[in-house]
Amino acid sequence: MSDLLTQAVRGNRRDVFSRYGERPSYGVKERFVRYTLRTFSYFTVFVTLAIVFILVIDASEFFSQASFLEFITGREWLPFGEPKKLGVLPLLTGTVMIAVGSSLVSIPIGLGIAIFLTQYTSRRFQRFMGPVLEVLGGIPTVVYGFFALTTLTPLLKHLFTSIDTFNALSAAIVVGLATLPMVASLSADALQVVPSSIRNAGYALGMSKFHVVTRIMVPAAFSGIVASFLLAFARAVGETMAVSIAAGSTPSMSFDYLKSIQTMTAFIVQISMGDTAAGSIEYYTIYAIGISLFVLTFAFNFAATAIIRRFREVYQ
Repeated sequence: MSDLLTQAVRGNRRDVFSRYGERPSYGVKERFVRYTLRTFSYFTVFVTLAIVFILVIDASEFFSQASFLEFITGREWLPFGEPKKLGVLPLLTGTVMIAVGSSLVSIPIGLGIAIFLTQYTSRRFQRFMGPVLEVLGGIPTVVYGFFALTTLTPLLKHLFTSIDTFNALSAAIVVGLATLPMVASLSADALQVVPSSIRNAGYALGMSKFHVVTRIMVPAAFSGIVASFLLAFARAVGETMAVSIAAGSTPSMSFDYLKSIQTMTAFIVQISMGDTAAGSIEYYTIYAIGISLFVLTFAFNFAATAIIRRFREVYQ
């Protein structure tokens, strides 16, 4: 029996079954669920590979007509002019500006909300605030864009007289508000997973509540908190409608939040309006920007996974 258990633990199921004459039996329902879930997983992989294939094929058509070196190093983006200037750096600059600016809004506020809800309030108040955060996260981003254009920007004009009607600052703020519920909810979940015995040990040593939260709870839940930060940043990189409405459509490398900018996703929306002739180089810029955004997001997620594994804490 001990030999059987040892082989089973090691994963040698085929050797175990062939030796002892035992085979797993699956009913009709179990086989149906098993094959259905397997089909879903294969379908997900197929869709992902199909998207990558389409991006690569059409992006290669773009790079057959334009210089790849100019694309990744050029500082001007004028695909409709003559001569055409196809440097992606202005769009990349706008994307990074929105992602960084929104993170400066969502990360500190979201983490503060998570700490307040999990460490300083009652469970009744937590049950009340949870749906409120979910409602805030369920608001369509196009609504955030109109809010920035009609309400937030006029308010900012009282503080910054030189601010444009379409500007990066208001877009970054509303994208930060859109990603704030993600940071708050995921950080709160990470803090709640930390065993209460660790917190109580800090109190037993005579630590104040502030020191227990900042020196025990937050470091113990650091991997989950960092995961929420990275997910919020990734969503800000891919945000489309709010940025298209509030930030404008002026590619720029000035890093000036008071001026109009354009992100990668906003340019894709602009081209997708139907005014560009299919098969032209302007049309294929969609796929060039799309695969650039895909590579950027993939690299970011890969780095995020490595960071999370580095700081991950497992409690039993």
